[in-house]
Amino acid sequence: MSKYKIALIMSKTVSGFSKLNKLEKIDWLVSTYFNNENSVKQVLMQYWNSNPVLQDLHDDFIENTISNFYLPFGVAPNFVINGKDYTLPMAIEESSVVAAASLVAKFWSTRGGFKAEVISTTKIGQVHFMYEGEKTELQNYFADKKEQLFKVTDAITQNMRKRGGGILDIELRDKTSELENYYQLYVTFETVDSMGANFINSCLEAIANEFEKEDIQIVMSILSNYVPECLVHAEVSCKVEDLYAENSELFAQKFVQAVQIANAEPHRAVTHNKGIMNGIDAVVIATGNDFRAIEAGAHAFAAKSGSYRSLTNANIENGIFKFWIEIPLAVGTVGGLTKLHPLSKLSLKLLGNPSAKELMEIIAVAGLAQNFAALRALTTTGIQKGHMKMHLTNIIKQLGASEEEKEYLINYFENKTITHNAVVEAYNKLVGDN
Repeated sequence: MSKYKIALIMSKTVSGFSKLNKLEKIDWLVSTYFNNENSVKQVLMQYWNSNPVLQDLHDDFIENTISNFYLPFGVAPNFVINGKDYTLPMAIEESSVVAAASLVAKFWSTRGGFKAEVISTTKIGQVHFMYEGEKTELQNYFADKKEQLFKVTDAITQNMRKRGGGILDIELRDKTSELENYYQLYVTFETVDSMGANFINSCLEAIANEFEKEDIQIVMSILSNYVPECLVHAEVSCKVEDLYAENSELFAQKFVQAVQIANAEPHRAVTHNKGIMNGIDAVVIATGNDFRAIEAGAHAFAAKSGSYRSLTNANIENGIFKFWIEIPLAVGTVGGLTKLHPLSKLSLKLLGNPSAKELMEIIAVAGLAQNFAALRALTTTGIQKGHMKMHLTNIIKQLGASEEEKEYLINYFENKTITHNAVVEAYNKLVGDN
């Protein structure tokens, strides 16, 4: 056989893949990557929804869909936010997150609950361009053109303006100190209850087309996911003596020190903030919002001082413990998946169909609650005790234990240190004894 024919057989490239139907795509994958194992096809198809209309809806969310990837969808009750009761929807794969949120919600519900407030809701878009001429000429051109830049977006912003949103301002910014000949149009927006990505990008492209001329080279027009002026604050507070059953002052001080360490040490801050995002992302995903945009903006905000720091802060003053978060959150309650995905619609209904501002408050509280749970555990019993207890059932399932064996192992490890090896050992001994 020639080298050319061998290369053709071994090649895993394909033309026209997007034009294949779903079953044809699966058949190609199974034959090309899985040696025609029928079990692979069965795994993919068993996650299809039995309702063809609902499955078609999910198929259209992204390109080249072959199946659905499930995340557990849970709820965390007993949240009191600004005096109002909530049960939070959470979609996440990590054990202990929902349990921790629920426990913290119950804890603070008897201590005044969470307080939250939206500080601002301004979002940002930029037209990035290159200009080699005199700066004063560019400034004059922008001043003459600015009113027209608003006008060319009138058709796009009409409905948004009716809802109280639209373009707030357009600025010319000189960025030549960072990159030669680089300038930008810095555009601020209010998008009310929508996240606004498509709206912002449509406005920016219209502005760019109007602004471009022979000596102005438009490079790109795009919204920014860094939104430090779309900011929400959430907090809890109580007397130090009400924080712990014993050694309240000691543990409260350790809690504050743990936050201070995250502000001083970036290695710790990353893990600290990851725990915050456990709570935030779970609610963001459940409500059909963009968790990658939220993550990127939050981590950029954590580094705004020039050093990566904690997103939360804590202090003790006059015997009062206070714990708070300020975080940028660009979310929506209309548009995108929020009104398409059945579980996202259900999640928003569960929350009382909140405005985007109210959802910002809820999501910030979820992050604060998660961080409180983590720091409380870390500075007292340690993080692994609770985490591994929640992880125990997953280990037992991996071992294929029966219901009776599962019950025995859960009881056996009630007051023992849980590790993967210890569970395997206990299971093997149980099976051997039987």
